[in-house]
Order: sequence, then C-alpha cells, then structure tokens
Amino acid sequence: MTSFMKQTAGASFVDLLKDGAKHFSGVEEAILRNVEACKKLSEVTATSFGPNGMNKMVVNHLDRVFVTSDSFTILKEMEVQHPAAKLIFLASAMQKEEVGDHSNWVVLFAGALLSGAEALIAMGIPAPDIVNGFTRGYELATSKIGDFATAKLDSLKNSEQVTRAIRGVICSKLHGLEDVVAPLVAEACMSVLPKDPARFNVDNVRVAKVLGGGISDSKVVNGFVIARDVEGVVKRVEKAVVAVFTQGIEPGATETKGTVLLRNAKELENYSKSEEEAMDKCIDEIASAGVNVVVSGAAVNELAMHFLERRGIMVIKNNSKFELRRICKFTGATAMSRVGKPTPEELGKCDHAFVEEIGGTVCTVLDNDNQGAQVSTILVRSSTGNQLDDVQRAIDSGVSAYRMLCKDSRLAVGAGAVEVELARAIGQVAESTTSLDQYGLRKFGEAFDAIPRALAANAAQDAVHAVAALHAEHEAGRVSMGIDIVNGGVMDAKEANVYEHVATLEEALRLATDAAVTILRVDQIIMAKQAGGPKPPGM
Repeated sequence: MTSFMKQTAGASFVDLLKDGAKHFSGVEEAILRNVEACKKLSEVTATSFGPNGMNKMVVNHLDRVFVTSDSFTILKEMEVQHPAAKLIFLASAMQKEEVGDHSNWVVLFAGALLSGAEALIAMGIPAPDIVNGFTRGYELATSKIGDFATAKLDSLKNSEQVTRAIRGVICSKLHGLEDVVAPLVAEACMSVLPKDPARFNVDNVRVAKVLGGGISDSKVVNGFVIARDVEGVVKRVEKAVVAVFTQGIEPGATETKGTVLLRNAKELENYSKSEEEAMDKCIDEIASAGVNVVVSGAAVNELAMHFLERRGIMVIKNNSKFELRRICKFTGATAMSRVGKPTPEELGKCDHAFVEEIGGTVCTVLDNDNQGAQVSTILVRSSTGNQLDDVQRAIDSGVSAYRMLCKDSRLAVGAGAVEVELARAIGQVAESTTSLDQYGLRKFGEAFDAIPRALAANAAQDAVHAVAALHAEHEAGRVSMGIDIVNGGVMDAKEANVYEHVATLEEALRLATDAAVTILRVDQIIMAKQAGGPKPPGM
C-alpha cells in the first residue's frame, strides 16, 4: 500500500509512485545536480587529454588493472552509473565507435559547455535560452569548420600524405612513438584499400601482439598472423590450398545412444577398423580436392590427425569465429559446417603458410607475395603487456582515422588552432546579438578554449598565459598557431605537421553539443525503487 492510500488529503508527486521511489525537480535539484556530475566526469579525463596526458589506473569489477590515458577505456572500466554522466560517456563511446578519435574531446567539450551553463543559471538566465544559445553556436561552428581546412589528401595510396594525416591521432596516445607506429598503420591500411575507398573496412587490419623486443621491431605482414602453433608436425606449406571447417574434425556421432556387443577380439578389431576406414576415406576426399592446409574451428581427433599428417596436410586450430571469418576473407575460402570433400568454390588460397617463432612466441603466418591481400596484420612487439594494449588502441584509432579519410580527406591544423578560431568567430557573433541567446552563444564560444587550455596544462605550462598568447597570435592573423607541448608557448602547427581531421571534429562537436543540450533540458529526475532484495555489504 502506497503512502498516497494512507493519506486522507493532499498528495505529492512521490505519492503517485511506489514506496522507495525518488523525485527531484527544479533548477537546484535536477539541472545543477546533473551538471555537477558531468563536470566531475570531465575533470577525471581532462588530465589525460593530449599527448602529455596522465595515465589513470583503473581496477575493474574483475580485478583487472588498466593503466592508460585512453578516455574511452577509463570511462568504460569505471562503469559510470549516474544517468546524466552516462549520457556523456555514451556520446564519447559513439565517437570512439564511429570515428575512433576525439573521444576525450567530446567529454572535455561537453563538460566545458555545462560548466558555462552552470554560471549562466546562477546569473538567472533560463535554461531554454541557454539551450537556444548553444544550438545557435553549434550551427555557427559547423558552418565555419570547413573554412579552416588547410590541406587535403591527393591520394589515399600516398604513404607520406597518409602518415602525415594520421600522425596526430597516433601522437595523442603514443607521444614519442608516432614516427614508428604511423607508417606501419599507413602501410597496413593502404595494402587492403579496395577499389572503392568508401568501402574500406577497419576489420581488414588486424593487430597481433607478441611480447618481447621493442616497438621498433613491429612490422606489417601482408596476410594473417595467429599467435599459436599448428597442431601437427607439418610446419610449412607453399602455394597453400586452404579448407576451413567451423567444427572439429572427428568421427561422427550417432543421434541416439546405442549398445554394441563385442564377443571376441576379432570383432573389436573389425569395429575400430571400420571407424578408421571411414575417417581415412573422409581425409582422402579432402586431400583429393588439392587441400594442403586445414583450418578447424574446434578440436581435431587423434585419428584424423594421423591421416592428415600422412598426407602432409597442415592443421591449424582456431576457436575464434571472428578470426575464422577473417581467414576466409583473406584466403577466399568458404567456412564449411560439414567435414568432407570441399568444392572448388569453397577452397581458399595463399602463397605461404608457415610457423615462425617471434620473441619466444610461436606464430602461424598465412601470407601472400602480392600487395593486394584483403587482410593485413600489424605484428606489434613490446616488452610489457600494458604497452601492447596501448599500442593496439592507438593503431585502432589510426585505422579508424584512415577510414574517415576515405570518406572525407580534408585536414585542418591541430594543437588547438581550429578551436581558438571557432571561439573568436562565435564570440564576435555573440557581441552583435541582442537577445538572451547571446549569453549561451558566448559561453559556447568560450568552451572551445578548454581544448588548448587542457593541452597547455597537461604539458606543465601556465594554461591561462598560453591560451592568452594563442589568442594574441590569432588576433594578429597567424591562424595556424597552436600550443607547443614540447618547448612551451606557441608554434606554427602547419609547419610542425600537426593536423586533425575535419570530419572527426565535426562529429565530435555534434555529439558533445547534443549530450550537453539533452542534459540541460532535463527538469525532473524520477528514480523508481530498484528491484531485487538487499545487496551484500560493499555493493
């Protein structure tokens, strides 16, 4: 029975809900409460922004330790529960999934917008007017971003231009190693570029992590690398003809249980012999199709292994259905759910299949001599598993950036130069605006300063002085000047080859603005009573 039924007169909104439900409304309880949570989230990742960002050590619910400056990984393993803060995280996750870069930019900019909104609310500006100002600022910014494109790729097959375009993405996650990793990503992406660049698939570039050595020992393999040994004694095959089976290779089992009565040793011998003959015939059919490499998605029976090795067939076991799919894509094979003779259309081919020991790890390599393979693998070497994970995240971001370049190859100078120009342009419009929208518009422009401010602060510079000096340079007409994170002060980002992708910036701006506006439009928080019994201590 609810408290509403117990009362004889008058009822609040909470009385309409089950006992234990919570309700918050108004500026103080709803809007400012949400803004404060989002600001705290932004402050967590702000110190990890840019090439000099600090690492965070996160221990997730499985006691796995993550030491990284990647904001998406940090927020994901933190398991953010606050509803408003989770909206910011979801916007960052969408940026990571769709674009691959600027996920921290989304959190930082959304936090700056909400911080500005908090100041306006304290001044008495209504939330709808702030939202209108932010919306108008977003429309103005998107119309201006294209004007700051200063470079464009002439060819997606030009290694030097592609390396320059993705260098900034790699540098933001692996400062000091971008000149090693960026050329590897460029080479791997260009080797799998289809005739229609718009159909480039990030899944065609794999990362194989091998402990031992250093980052400089990493290389690109024009094919597929599996970090495990083959099953038998056949270690190398030239001009491989590949058959892929999604199931294990073993004698078939009957659908129903049965009992076999054996009266003497002769019957036992004949029983096992019939099973051997059936398996021998099955393997013989596979070999007669010209197959010399078999890829199995499950275990291979000892009897089957015996007959496969007698015919010199290499056996590769791989339990991952995703990797089986990539092997099929690389070789042109079709995965079969039956064990038997494959048709010519179901077979795949590659030039070499061999086993190689790399840094103490035995790897199986499938590769081609030509450069037109559909799958390429970046073999990453490092002395620690944590650094391998960081390199993989940086490579994934670089590959995603290349995919965006296939759709839109425009580049703008980075290091905070574009953000300062947008702040100046929006500030000038706000000065000429007479409605209440001018306050939200001005705060929207000021929010862009959070990007160069974070770059300078994380590089151990006086952030206020650095941003002021950057604005002075842009006022003087030097629009390519940005924050110098190495020597301090400002630098010409164009001369330093520091670029960011225009389409990436547009998508990040859209997601951050949408998240901030959505949060500001919340005027009530209604929390139903959580289901389930009492939680154990510590939960």
